[in-house]
Amino acid sequence: MPAEFAPLDDTATVAGMLDFDPMNSSPQALSRRTLLNTSLAAAIVGRRSIARASGFRSPNERPRMAVIGCGVRWDKRVFVPDGRYGVGKEFPAFADIVRVCDVDSQRLERATKIVQDWQGSAPKPNVDYTSVLDDPTVDVVHISTPDHWHAKIAIEAMRAGKDVYCEKPMTLTIAEGQLISEVCRQTGRVFQVGTQQRSSSRFLTAIALIRAGRLGRIQKVQCAIGGAPESPELPAIAAPATLDWNRWLGPAPETEFRFQDNAPNIIGSWSRAHYEFRWWYEYSGGKLTDWGAHHVDIATWGMNKTETGPVSIDPVMVKHPVEFRDGQPMVSNRYNTATEFLIRATYADEVELTIRHDTDNGILFEGTTGRIFVNRGRLSGKPVEDLKQRPLPEGALEEVYRNQPLTSHVENFFRAVQSRQQPISDVFSHHRALTTCHLAGISARLGRPLQWDPESEQITNDPQAQSFVAREKRHGFEI
Repeated sequence: MPAEFAPLDDTATVAGMLDFDPMNSSPQALSRRTLLNTSLAAAIVGRRSIARASGFRSPNERPRMAVIGCGVRWDKRVFVPDGRYGVGKEFPAFADIVRVCDVDSQRLERATKIVQDWQGSAPKPNVDYTSVLDDPTVDVVHISTPDHWHAKIAIEAMRAGKDVYCEKPMTLTIAEGQLISEVCRQTGRVFQVGTQQRSSSRFLTAIALIRAGRLGRIQKVQCAIGGAPESPELPAIAAPATLDWNRWLGPAPETEFRFQDNAPNIIGSWSRAHYEFRWWYEYSGGKLTDWGAHHVDIATWGMNKTETGPVSIDPVMVKHPVEFRDGQPMVSNRYNTATEFLIRATYADEVELTIRHDTDNGILFEGTTGRIFVNRGRLSGKPVEDLKQRPLPEGALEEVYRNQPLTSHVENFFRAVQSRQQPISDVFSHHRALTTCHLAGISARLGRPLQWDPESEQITNDPQAQSFVAREKRHGFEI
């Protein structure tokens, strides 16, 4: 391992030092933020009747919400105490879920029952999301589909006058991010990306330390996001009777359904669908956009580069589980996203961002006078130790959080719905961060460095690579 990429020693930890972390505790932990109080707690434990006051809307003015995509985030079998598999259970504290939509009737039925348990009234189930967007009484949509569906649904939702909470990563391609940004500007809709680390006190404190100059000038940032799994050769079989495979594929190329049981993952199977979609470039970007959407997002925020991007991308080391030719996998029966990688992005001011599969999952910021490491479990480094004698100024976290009340990611979204201001994880800054992830994926697939113009948002040295910036949509599923 090159010394320049060595992980940070865990010299200091602030777990428990901060009084608020919405990724690990409920909003009522804040002394001056008690909007939810009992209602969110009720939603989390799944009480049959949810308190109908959200704290800033009267009971009759609560937003009416639709959920599009009801996968593992709506399955009681995979709910864990820290809410790691989704925010769905938080929504009834702020909105009435009136519709749920999925192309798998089994998942649709399950989500309908779960929402009824949460709020005491059943939402209307739908297979076709367009009927949801055509409903003028729906104010907000939560998009929790596989990545290749995000852009089409989000754009049509905004054009239909809906505000959007979209799970990460926001897009499958750079061009989709450009189009979503344009439509968001045109329509004025509120759009929150589900990069909930932006609402965590650990990550906010890391950003505040950087903003306060405690690390000096940032020179290098490392994002360790873990590797991706491989699969055996998966047999082509008939899709389950409950799954509309054509609708599930949607904009993606038509192909056979593949499945094999007894996999060592949270759903117990390998497949081309559902949770395992993220290991196929046809539907996702693999780990580079799965966890990259979280950590590269924070890295970009910390580097203060949310309005620009890198100028070069170098795939120092990349391993794929299948053979590639001209950036395309040569087989269709096995997972194909990169399993191991070290990819370096360089910015115009020579700041380097590396994305790698090994070392501790998290983000390492290195400056001229200090460095810190942050992930969902710890914030460490000498500048963190120094907080005991030299705390951050009053309001430093709020300033990072755009001078909005520190709260959960979901509450931040609904506050923005009410105020019509940008939420903390807005379309425009996330698009810039995710573009770096997409560029990393393109360079990984082609196996060569790329030059990027962050102003024109084009790859300038490689016409073939530039062709990967957008993808043709399957007939009948164009945006």
